[in-house]
Amino acid sequence: MTQHVDVKDVTAVPTQDPQPASDRMPPSPGLAAAVVAGFAALAVGVSVLGGDLLNPAASTTDGDYSGETVEMMIPLAEGGGTDTWARFVATELTQEVPGSPGLAPVNDDGGEGILGTNHFMSSARTDGTEVLVSTASTVVPYLLDMPAVRYDFAELRPILANGTGAVVYARTGAGVKGVEDLVDRDRPLVFGGIAATSLDLTTLLAFDLLGADVESTFGFEGRGPVNLALQRGEVDIDYQTTSSYGPAVEPLVEDGTAVPLFSLGQVDESGEIVRDPNFPDLPTVVEVHEELHGEQPDADELDTYRAILALTYTYQKALWVPEDTPDEALELLRSTAEDMGADPEFQEAAAEVLGGYPLDASPDLAERIGDAYRVDDSVREDVLELLETDYDITID
Repeated sequence: MTQHVDVKDVTAVPTQDPQPASDRMPPSPGLAAAVVAGFAALAVGVSVLGGDLLNPAASTTDGDYSGETVEMMIPLAEGGGTDTWARFVATELTQEVPGSPGLAPVNDDGGEGILGTNHFMSSARTDGTEVLVSTASTVVPYLLDMPAVRYDFAELRPILANGTGAVVYARTGAGVKGVEDLVDRDRPLVFGGIAATSLDLTTLLAFDLLGADVESTFGFEGRGPVNLALQRGEVDIDYQTTSSYGPAVEPLVEDGTAVPLFSLGQVDESGEIVRDPNFPDLPTVVEVHEELHGEQPDADELDTYRAILALTYTYQKALWVPEDTPDEALELLRSTAEDMGADPEFQEAAAEVLGGYPLDASPDLAERIGDAYRVDDSVREDVLELLETDYDITID
């Protein structure tokens, strides 16, 4: 505590035999140089080490995150589906990680997810205390090699992933009773979309694979508005993801105004397209093609669809750390997530947020998701050709 005193209360104590300044010997040149050098070295040391002294490096390689805070980059707006998923999963994860670190979510929604992901790629710490959220909104631009993208998922390492699914359905008032009404139509069905370079891409590829008579109109703000437009008769065909299908589509199916046609499917561990476990009674795109045309889809077209399906749905959302993150820190996060995902209490609490799909943090996740994200040039070229030919979109 600082004590204030008056000058008059202070008694001066004279020094003994003060030496006149004129009689003092000047310091030797050697001593002066040594003093200056010492202060210079001290200044350099403070400038180099000061940050580390005041903010010591995180200790995340000892199996304990005590005293740390995990910063999570969410490159989309607060309150959306990805934000809700990320905050829930990361909160549960940081509570389970040994040491229970704090969590600091950061939303950076510029460029529909591209800018925040770019920022993470260029500045994230590599000590296991910064993680990135990815979703289809950031994966599709990466796939298309869009000019604004400055990130590379090959230079990131996954902690966990979570998929979702989708169902394509149509308005019965447009003359659709089943999948057979997708082809040989007098008038094309109108599909309501957000953007061809968004999550819509997978559904557009499904239409192309099937040879469906569908024309698209884009610019809707979300799938909710598309569903409402379908109810008004402004569009004829739509898709809804698993979490939205129940409230948005099932009432329409029950009153006979809409009919479910097929699910987009899932890619299993062997790379095959299988029925969505949440919609086991609905055929996949491959099954519909066989019903409509009596044969399997073209192999190259099917490879393209399978690759995009894995990117946008099977591994739709994920948490990542920088490539140089210590193995010990990554393994601690991954193994904790694996145990958490297997916990029945977590599964029950997370059922709605995870959409009925497992939290994938198995030891071979990096290999599987790495294979999915290594998109062949032929796949990318097929997608770019479709966008340019059918939707007049050119990616420079």
